[in-house]
Amino acid sequence: MRVLIVDDHRIVASGCRALFADDPEIDILEAPDAESGERVFGERQPDICVLDINLPTVSGFELARRLLARDASARIIMFSMNDDPVFAARAIEIGAKGYVSKAGDPQDLVEAIHEVAKGGVFLPPAMARSIAFARPSFARSPLSRLTSREMEILRLLSAGKSLSEIAWLIHSSYKTVANTSSIMRHKLGVRTSAELVRFAIESGVA
Repeated sequence: MRVLIVDDHRIVASGCRALFADDPEIDILEAPDAESGERVFGERQPDICVLDINLPTVSGFELARRLLARDASARIIMFSMNDDPVFAARAIEIGAKGYVSKAGDPQDLVEAIHEVAKGGVFLPPAMARSIAFARPSFARSPLSRLTSREMEILRLLSAGKSLSEIAWLIHSSYKTVANTSSIMRHKLGVRTSAELVRFAIESGVA
């Protein structure tokens, strides 16, 4: 089974490789960013893709969207330091089959890969309970008002990208990105791009 790890931290990729060092049935592939991850996906056709959300250019959410556009049957697990259930919910909405927190038990990733490989889905028990029993607070969270595409644009704005640069990075038009930015300001009740950036940092999107 070929497992593609897309993460810009080499120590994370090395740790993943070490997790499966004694399993001759698993071949670990690596890529440091979305662009190379998409290239490896096309060349090697991995069975499972483990995508970090916070990649150097576009995020793991955007990469997941691209991989699923190329192959709707792609099996994707999102891998992130952020254990906010909003991020897990957005990952599931775009088609990911699992979500694992880097801050959790390393065995969660092992279980996720094996479960998703069998055609199942995986969330760590604590995260699944958090999503199931936190509906009122989840609904009140300003972050829950944003779609995964809006979160991607917000992340890129907080990284200092212009609207034109964002449009190029996410393969969209300037007009669409500008309209989305305006919609986000309305949803979040802020007036300026600077306030959007502040929200991104405070909510963990940046």
